[in-house]
Amino acid sequence: MAAALITIEGLDGAGKSTLAAGLARELAARGTEVQLLREPGGVEASERIRELVQDPDLAVLPRAEALLYAAARAQLVEELLLPLLERDVVVLVDRFVDSSLAYQGGARGLGVEQVADINAFATGGLQPDLTLLLRVDPGVGRSRQQGRSDEPDRLEREDEGFFERVAATYEQIASTAPGRVRVIDAGRSPEEVLGEALEAVAELLGDPRRAA
Repeated sequence: MAAALITIEGLDGAGKSTLAAGLARELAARGTEVQLLREPGGVEASERIRELVQDPDLAVLPRAEALLYAAARAQLVEELLLPLLERDVVVLVDRFVDSSLAYQGGARGLGVEQVADINAFATGGLQPDLTLLLRVDPGVGRSRQQGRSDEPDRLEREDEGFFERVAATYEQIASTAPGRVRVIDAGRSPEEVLGEALEAVAELLGDPRRAA
């Protein structure tokens, strides 16, 4: 089995973590060596940066925020992600560069191209083989998010306009990279979302039995 980097993107409340866990479980059950990672995080240095960027009591300005996410990503890529790919592991990542493009580039107004440049340096130009973009109405995402028991983090406390800009930027990304980005309607049941995601992954991995 050849290595593959599959990223999962979408608004807060879109169901990314649920889909990531489901994909990892199903692929492993079908004999694929798979590793699930999250961003920011995955390795110790990146997890510490995660604490900073999520702290609701901490003021982090947009440029610093973009650089912190890129730094966490750089550490993850070099320390863990690339070695996994070199071992021909299928790597699933809950958020990757597109999140920075949407949240910092689009919603924070730093510019998608500028943030893309920062992250090209951070990742050494590493690109996902497939991105699963969960499309959900910002209002629905907010409603799901508010239904959780845990306290919202710093970004989750942003206003409606912020998440509308995030959603619009994700749509822009999908339109410019149709060969890489598979848009999935996240308003459906988790089972339906997982089924479509498995079909997309099966096409990538070249084994139609994986969509069964």
